[in-house]
Amino acid sequence: MTGSVRVPVVRVRDGRHVESADLAAAEVPLEVRLGGRAFSILMRTPGADRALVAGFLLSERLIRSADDLATIEQCTDLPDEAVEARANTVSVELEPAAAARAAHLLTGRRDVMATAACGVCGRSTLESLRDGLQALPAAATVTASLVAALPRRLRAHQPLFDATGGTHAAGIVDAAGEVLAVAEDVGRHNAVDKAVGSLLLRELLPASHAVLCVSGRTSFEIVQKAWCAGIPIVVSVSAPSSLATSLADEAGITLAGFVRDGGLNIYTHPARIV
Repeated sequence: MTGSVRVPVVRVRDGRHVESADLAAAEVPLEVRLGGRAFSILMRTPGADRALVAGFLLSERLIRSADDLATIEQCTDLPDEAVEARANTVSVELEPAAAARAAHLLTGRRDVMATAACGVCGRSTLESLRDGLQALPAAATVTASLVAALPRRLRAHQPLFDATGGTHAAGIVDAAGEVLAVAEDVGRHNAVDKAVGSLLLRELLPASHAVLCVSGRTSFEIVQKAWCAGIPIVVSVSAPSSLATSLADEAGITLAGFVRDGGLNIYTHPARIV
């Protein structure tokens, strides 16, 4: 299966040790090149790499829409024999105005490797991630029954989790419940970037009447990524952090947690869930 690797395992059952094999979610570095120069290394599960990079650049505030991307593609300037390197490198060229804006923003960026657990590891201040963002309008509404059903619906789109038990998922649906994008990855933030990046590349942002549903908990970074994408409602099967809650309040985002067993807790801007 794409995105998984077969690994040896010793299974212990009823006091017996049995050598066997298992599937593990793949975690492989992806090099991102910006303007022909190395920009970042993302530890990710291979698949939807262009969407991952697009979503990552949006949340890093280096692009604002698909119009800022001149090209975004698997690297083609490596030798033909460097098959693995080609598969794990994405090259991005920005339009001139976006490139100039990015050059200014990069002066405040720390050069680090982003692990699968990293959401905003490259930024030196949290304030830089809010730059230019306005609180989202309150027009969008969804039903509580739709929100309550989202984790179960998302679960039906997680074949890699079924095979490995080792991935997170993020899904974006519209107000009618139609699935717009779903992504899996070993990293929660990567899964969100893949889902958001998919909409960006299809020129469907801002997603002003959409809901982002994530497996696990909701952190500051996930709310920030939703804010960049213009998504007004974020829900998760587990708890939000305190910083996620305060940022959602500032951003005008409806934040719901513990969405399970037909119930949910709404932490901010509850009027959108009717």
